[in-house]
Amino acid sequence: MRSAQLSTSQKLMIFVLSMSLFGLSNIILEIIPDPSIGPVDISVSYMVFVPLTIAALFSPFWAALGAPLGEIVFTDLLMGDFSGLAEVEGYLQMFLAVFIAGSLIRNPRSRGQIALGAIVLVLVDKILSAIVDLSKVWIGVEDAEFVEGLPESMLALELLGLGVDVLMSGILLGAIPAMWLIPALHGKIEPLMGMRPRVPGEPIPGQARISGTFVGFVVLLGVASFGFAFLEAFDISAGAFEPDFIDRFGDWFLLVPVIAIAVVLGIAILLFRRAQSSRDTADRA
Repeated sequence: MRSAQLSTSQKLMIFVLSMSLFGLSNIILEIIPDPSIGPVDISVSYMVFVPLTIAALFSPFWAALGAPLGEIVFTDLLMGDFSGLAEVEGYLQMFLAVFIAGSLIRNPRSRGQIALGAIVLVLVDKILSAIVDLSKVWIGVEDAEFVEGLPESMLALELLGLGVDVLMSGILLGAIPAMWLIPALHGKIEPLMGMRPRVPGEPIPGQARISGTFVGFVVLLGVASFGFAFLEAFDISAGAFEPDFIDRFGDWFLLVPVIAIAVVLGIAILLFRRAQSSRDTADRA
């Protein structure tokens, strides 16, 4: 069975939608205070259900390209907390996480596949990040940062952090809302994008295909993310931009990236509709 082909305008719309919504979700998390239980911070890294929904309903590849860029542009750059080339590490890790997780959901109405995708997304991203952190300490380019009241073991701390991330991001703000949202939107939102709703079991446009080439691609991106991570460890901050606008101007500055998201999304929708109209006119002719 062949997958549905996406037009250039549809790919761009999926990319912008993923970038905008994931960026907006990260801005919302900036407002919410991080609770803690004793020495353990119970924080939410990101709202997993946002990129997972777009990846499951439309295209894992284009959703994965857009989501981490939304965090970089709307949360880091516009808020004045941009680390330059070191940001590429997080981009590559999140790209792989969304791409792999979205490709696991072959049936948008299968709650089991959706829950698996949400947890895998967090595991891929956070395990790659943990390997980077442990490597920095083991190689000696960074000192271990221990928390009073917790075991003085980097591995134990990383495992504890992974457990918190899976619970908070993967389950509470990942699997639970996604298991309701994806089946509810399936068959309803795709026509707005000029797309046919996916048939369960049908190949997904832009899905990860398990092959030697794909495994090599994953390994290459993983190694590349490690390389960019070590740039920060060696204080190489090319392109860094860190005026920290929130501290300087207050929380109202959060409106700036929200307005930017609205503008970008509005322009993308107008261009998409124009492209779809031109395509429909050409088809009728």
